[in-house]
Amino acid sequence: MNSDGKRPWGYFEVLADEPDYKVKRIVVKPGGRLSMQSHQLRNEQWYVVQGEGRVVIDGRDYSAWAGASFHIPAKSVHRLENSASTDLVIIEIQTGSYFGEDDIERLADDYGRN
Repeated sequence: MNSDGKRPWGYFEVLADEPDYKVKRIVVKPGGRLSMQSHQLRNEQWYVVQGEGRVVIDGRDYSAWAGASFHIPAKSVHRLENSASTDLVIIEIQTGSYFGEDDIERLADDYGRN
């Protein structure tokens, strides 16, 4: 695992980083959640492979479980949360024109990040 992928909520690993897409494996520890965020330049598709949690997309709440998938268009406000006692693992596929971590606009964050 690349140490750059460590976060307060868990970690991520980059599985593929191509000019026209990026694929990550994201692991959210129990009780952890990503910031409420949006991206200007990329779409994301989340596929849950393990665990249970909650996804918020543009103010709508969804239950997440193994086998569920979620489409997050560019500029949509979204968040992923682990509400279970085991790790929540998703595969994230990014498409668009830019995949850098600086395309994250955090609107709310439990860990004090901007």
